[in-house]
Amino acid sequence: MAITLVNPGGLPEIDTYRQVSVATGSKLVFVAGQVAWDADGVTVGEGDLAAQVEQCYLNVGTALAAAGGSFDDVAKLNVHVVDWTPDKMPLLLEGIARAAKKLGVTPVPPATLLGVAALSVPNHLVEVEATAVLD
Repeated sequence: MAITLVNPGGLPEIDTYRQVSVATGSKLVFVAGQVAWDADGVTVGEGDLAAQVEQCYLNVGTALAAAGGSFDDVAKLNVHVVDWTPDKMPLLLEGIARAAKKLGVTPVPPATLLGVAALSVPNHLVEVEATAVLD
């Protein structure tokens, strides 16, 4: 496996992600920001943050599979949430957990969570992009 995830001593250990990702592979995969569209371009879970997070993660999983990878190969995630406030964390985690169950993975690579004013489509609440490294 090309990715080793680490929580080094001296940094807080967070259950939902790791602080460091060490990549040793040779094939870089950059997954564009995925929103809550299904395969037909229809928004899934309009107004429902957990449902949209789930669809975003499923879409990232689909994109990674197309490149020959999976969440096990993800070195870094960036998550953009519209009008982020800390009280939305349970919905974010619920969506991630539902997607993880469907994908059969534990997506815990280093991640950056950013609150944004808006995304390119007004009814989208979240966007997730990934960088992966494959052998």
